[in-house]
Amino acid sequence: MKVDALLKGAGLAELAAEAKEQEAAGFDGLWSHEGPHDPFLPLMPVAEHTSRVAVGTAIAVAFARNPMTTAYLANDLQLHSEGRFVLGLGSQVKPHIERRFAMPWSHPARRMREYVQALRAIWTAWNAGERLAFRGEFYSHTLMTPFFSPGPNPYGPPAVYLAAVGDLMTRVAGEVCDGLMPHPFTTERYLREQTLPVVEEGLAASGRTRADFTIAFSGLVVTGTTEEEMAAAARAVREQIAFYGSTPAYRRVLDLHGWGELGVELNRLSRSTDDDRWRRMGELVDDEVLGTFAVVAEPDRLGEAILQRFGGLVDRFSFYTPYETAPSLFAPATQALQRG
Repeated sequence: MKVDALLKGAGLAELAAEAKEQEAAGFDGLWSHEGPHDPFLPLMPVAEHTSRVAVGTAIAVAFARNPMTTAYLANDLQLHSEGRFVLGLGSQVKPHIERRFAMPWSHPARRMREYVQALRAIWTAWNAGERLAFRGEFYSHTLMTPFFSPGPNPYGPPAVYLAAVGDLMTRVAGEVCDGLMPHPFTTERYLREQTLPVVEEGLAASGRTRADFTIAFSGLVVTGTTEEEMAAAARAVREQIAFYGSTPAYRRVLDLHGWGELGVELNRLSRSTDDDRWRRMGELVDDEVLGTFAVVAEPDRLGEAILQRFGGLVDRFSFYTPYETAPSLFAPATQALQRG
């Protein structure tokens, strides 16, 4: 199993130092995300100051951009990283697409399938010199003159991974993408019973097998070297689980475990005006729910616990820790996962 890290720095100089440290620590990949900063720009210094690790977006919001702008960004990062870039895409939800990005929203799974197909058509036009003639329901790209074509990329097009929770988007990942990034708000049971069978359907439709596909999972982890650190980590993860659980789109994961009523109550509290609501929501996440959504273990047992839960299910794992940690904390787990 490959082990990745989520980049936490903000400034470009800070990211360069962080990237060098994480590569030296033995991680196999480094991921940026679309939050308070652009997901692509931080990967320029990360790629420049590393030589071995994969670099990717986890995730970039696809529908905030059109396929052509994304194709250029991804192609440039693939060139700059010398073939180590992975384009991780996600759909986000309707309010963000329409009200934050002022972009159209409709039929997200169908639109995403076409989005990825458009990307591949653009990259083929550049790499193989074929005429660009992509016409779809949502996107049309039919103009590419030599002046605007970067030409063949010596490293080829980047891999495309897709974030998904529901069946429709998960099937799209299996049909047209190189990998799946399950949402952190998932469980071993949900992966086995719901996600992987749908991935297999998509792969079969595209004439591929599981061996042709990567599952990269950012899993919630509770760990620490003291009782105080473990308690603080558990509290932070409980609140993160509560935040995700309050979102109706993710309710199906709770429903599978018979915790649908918890999701209803979390959603109700999230819409209240109580300044203390996030702490109160976290307190609703009991030990059983915590231990189902997160791997809870001390550092020297963490790798074995992750392998027991996700070994054979995922190909890449990153430690999702919504609390402060030192990179050295995960050294034993990283080595155990890479050996396993």
